[in-house]
Order: sequence, then structure tokens, then C-alpha cells
Amino acid sequence: MLLTHATLATMTDGYGLIPDAAVALDGDRIAWAGPMADLPAGHRKLPEHDCAGRLVTPGLIDCHTHAVFAGHRAVEFELRLNGASYEEVARAGGGILSTVTATRAASEDELLARALPRVDQLIASGATTIEVKSGYGLTVADELKMLRAARRIGQSRPATVRTTHLAAHAIPPEYKGRATAYIAEVALPSLHAAHAEGLVDAVDAFCEGIAFSVEELRPLFAEARSLGVPVKLHAEQLSDLGGAAFAAGHGALSADHLEYLSPEGIAAMARAGTVAVILPGAFYTLRESQVPPIAAMRAAGVPMAVATDLNPGSSPLASLTLAMNMACTLFRLTPEEALLGTTAHAARALRMTDRGRIEPGLRADLCIWDADHPAELSYRIGATALHQRIYGGRLVA
Repeated sequence: MLLTHATLATMTDGYGLIPDAAVALDGDRIAWAGPMADLPAGHRKLPEHDCAGRLVTPGLIDCHTHAVFAGHRAVEFELRLNGASYEEVARAGGGILSTVTATRAASEDELLARALPRVDQLIASGATTIEVKSGYGLTVADELKMLRAARRIGQSRPATVRTTHLAAHAIPPEYKGRATAYIAEVALPSLHAAHAEGLVDAVDAFCEGIAFSVEELRPLFAEARSLGVPVKLHAEQLSDLGGAAFAAGHGALSADHLEYLSPEGIAAMARAGTVAVILPGAFYTLRESQVPPIAAMRAAGVPMAVATDLNPGSSPLASLTLAMNMACTLFRLTPEEALLGTTAHAARALRMTDRGRIEPGLRADLCIWDADHPAELSYRIGATALHQRIYGGRLVA
């Protein structure tokens, strides 16, 4: 296929804008991209798809979701509006643990059936690659069930799915006060079982006062590294426990949330090349007031990704373009940073070097937008203006 007369945002140097551009596709790869005037003769005979001046970007990448779960938490949303904090809800048995109860009761097929409509919403906002975490099972069998359901999403929809083991998401009631035992008896065995079954692309954990401390997570991260599985971490969302620096010290792909990130954490992430994943949906839903230190991360050269954090409790958000708008409006990212955050930097947060930019040799996952300029994707409040997606070199719905 040959895309012609496109306004191209290659994301190779900022926006990398090329007006009146063409993109030649060879199977599932990009063969050539550049100005129409420079189109090599060998590509001119390809079947042409005229973009009529529309904006073409890399396919969007959601690098942090919890899309597989059962139930909902609308009642907790109401409780928080009436004054209860996220931590108070969690300590009273709500929060993550209420979703655990519903998820344990659901079959793998049921979890898949419930996840697909959410994934369809992400796809409708331009997603071609989606990360999906476990973490609502909190038993070996239920964590594996979630990861299997997540893998099946990629077989059911035209999108690439990366799966992340997040057994260290919360401490279930049967292990209350015994976090170390939970890591030893559930998190580690489920990691080994999932790794043996080919279900793990990364290992994540929740480092927070209502979850796990750095010391409690050391055995899990050490074991992940021994298996050759990259790590990432929910860190500094509600307080500063030094999670980002700990994660960076283990060469983490990303540290996510980061509202309470310290200067020491920023410096550690910059040294390690760890991506900061910004999650404005959770900030918005929880009505937080502590903004991540965007300017300090920018000054330190920490790459910033943007994701939905799609989950039933703190971020029931299934639109990447809305997440981009929120990142700009709430956190003062620029529209260019927001688009880099859902393309090139999101790819880096998943260690996927074959996507996120429009360059020869990279995967032909693209979005064609009813837009003239890439800033429109962040400017419009949830109105994606998606015209068509190209996944693996083929036009798809």
C-alpha cells in the first residue's frame, strides 16, 4: 500500500512534521516515508490510498492498563465524592480488593468477554498496542487466569497486547499483615508459573503504604531479573516511599504515577533511562492536588509517556486522546510531549523498539486522523477524530 497526500507526524524529532507526504508499506513494515516529491519510482506502482491531506501518526500505544477485571466500583466513586479518601476506601475493604472478589468469581472466558468492549474503546481512540496487567486475582490460579485472558485479547482484536504480571498489586485479606509471606507464597510462584507458560512480558508492583514497601518487593524484582523479565513499578502515587529510585536501580522500564516523586527519584530515573508514565485519569478521578513534577522531569531529560491507567476504581478511562488532553490541561505537558508520550516514549516504556515512530523498517501501525495538525489530538476533549487505523500494514476498523 502507498499512502499519499498525508500530513505526516513521524515523531522522530518532536512532531517530525512532513506536509504533503507519502508512506510506502511493504507487508507489515514501513518501506519508505517522506515528501511526495521525493517518492522513489519503485514505490509509485503500489496500490494508492489518498489521505487527502489528513494527519497520519504512528499507531497510539497505551502502556499502562488494567483492562481485564470483573465488576465495577461506581459505589466507591460516590463514596469518594461524599468525602472518603482512596486510602480510606481501600482500608475498609473496598478499592482493589473489591475488584479482586469479583475477578476471582469470573471465569477466563467471562473476563475476556468483559475486557473486549473496553479494548474496543481504546482501539476507537487510535490504540494499536495495549499493555494489560494482572493484579486482581491475588492467587496463583487467578493471576494466571487474568494473564491468559489478556493474551487472548490480542487474538480477538487487531491490536498487539503486552502482558504484565502484577500479583504484587495488593495484599488479599487472607494475608493481611503478612506481606512478606504473600510475596513468597503467591507473587513468586505465580511469576514462575506465568513465565513458564509464556504469559509475562514484564513484572510490575504497587509500592505504597496500602500495598508493598521497597523491602518487601526486593525478592520479586530480584527474581524477575534472574528470569530475564524487565520490571516496572507503580510508584509515588500517594506518598514518597522511594519506589522510583528503587525501580530505576533495577533498570526498570518505567515508573508510573509519580505525583510525589522526589528530586532523588528523578535523578535515578534519568541515570537509568527509566520512562515516567504519567496517568492523569487517576489524578482526575481521585481529585488529587499533588501534580507530578513535570518541569523537573523535563529538565532532567526523563522521557514521559502518557497512558489511560484503565481500571475500575481510580481511572475508568478508555480513551488515549482524552488522556492526552488531560495530561496537557492538568499537568501542563505540551501537545507534542503528549503525542510523544503515546507513541515513541510509550513504546520505550514497553521495550518495543519496532514501533512508535514512522521510519523505514518499523512496524506499519498507523493512524489516519480527520485533523490538520497533531496538536488537535490533545486539544479536542475526547473527540478522537480518528478516520482509519492501519494495523500491521492493513486497513482495519
